[in-house]
Amino acid sequence: MKKTKAKEPAKAGLLKREDQEGGKATFPELFFDLVFVFALIQLSHTLAEDFGTTALVEAAILILAVWWLWINTTWLTNLLNTEKEVVRLLLFAMMFGGILLAIAIPEAFAEQGTVFAAIYSAIQIGRTCFALYVFKGVDDENYRIFARMAVWLVFSSLFWFAGGLAELHLRIVLWTLAIVVEYAGPLVKYYVPGLQTGGEEKLGLSGEHLAERCALFVIICLGETILTTGRTASEHMNSSLTFVVFFCAFSSTVLMWWIYFDYAQQRVSEKVDGAAEPEKIAQSLFNYGHLPIVAGIILTAVGEDFSLSHSHDEATLRQTLAIIGGPVLFLAGAIGVKMASAHMRSVSHFVGIAILVGLLFLPGLPLYLLQIASAAVLLMVAIWEYLVVRRRSVTVSAA
Repeated sequence: MKKTKAKEPAKAGLLKREDQEGGKATFPELFFDLVFVFALIQLSHTLAEDFGTTALVEAAILILAVWWLWINTTWLTNLLNTEKEVVRLLLFAMMFGGILLAIAIPEAFAEQGTVFAAIYSAIQIGRTCFALYVFKGVDDENYRIFARMAVWLVFSSLFWFAGGLAELHLRIVLWTLAIVVEYAGPLVKYYVPGLQTGGEEKLGLSGEHLAERCALFVIICLGETILTTGRTASEHMNSSLTFVVFFCAFSSTVLMWWIYFDYAQQRVSEKVDGAAEPEKIAQSLFNYGHLPIVAGIILTAVGEDFSLSHSHDEATLRQTLAIIGGPVLFLAGAIGVKMASAHMRSVSHFVGIAILVGLLFLPGLPLYLLQIASAAVLLMVAIWEYLVVRRRSVTVSAA
């Protein structure tokens, strides 16, 4: 009995204390995030090399997997004290696994399928088992939630492993099923027959922390775009036109940063912390709402690679989809986040998407012109929203 009592306070110390409920990401979390720079670079390089229909489906599965691994880890570190050595060791172990996962990404739908599936499932299940260890006997609500989550992840891992052993087309089907299972879990509170589901179960989340972590991930994606663009530009900086395209590509990245961070991002944490059902709002804003933003930035990096390496070429449909599709996805995600967090109807974003989609119906445009047009649309959206927000602020102040 004495032994049990001695263990529980030690485990309770692994949980985030009340004075740690702020939104500041800790150094171990930031260190963990660095792994995903490599993973995103691998994803964008893989897409740039093969941008066919099948490759797009494969890339979508991989982006969904990488994002889900990261966001699930972020939800757990939202509850844990990352200054404790054992929690840091968990993050370092997942970092190592994340690097191996990133190395396997280019061949995930070829010879490294089993390796990718094994590493991904090991990280997901291992992290959840650690959560069970921490919460057992300390926090019954969270223990029940993570117990049900573990069941869902073990179930999805069957599809991951089966897909890793299957041929290409069957692998796509099985891994798609695995993704569907994992993304559906939170929507039904990881329901498992026989395991209690409390209607009032709450994770005790810090909206400020989740908002900052997602913002940092967006910065990672934007930084990856800068790295990819700079690398490609250095290989093709042989004319004044290349410099113009590079300037537009760089400007697009900066404008995406501006559109995301200038107004709505600061309201995201307030929305979660002030909500009657914070977990439900957090899932909408972070788990699912940020996904189009992240995917859009990655696709933008691929489009910029095309426009820099073949500036004078007439755009093919796949190249047009990359250059235009990235900003469209990003703006669509920004619309969702801003409407959910600030009840802001971003007319500028809708107009920007309409103009970008309209470019798809202008065949024969050279790649450099598409890149310039894409940057111009993002500039229009940023200026339009800036003026609307400032005008609204002046009106509220005057009232």
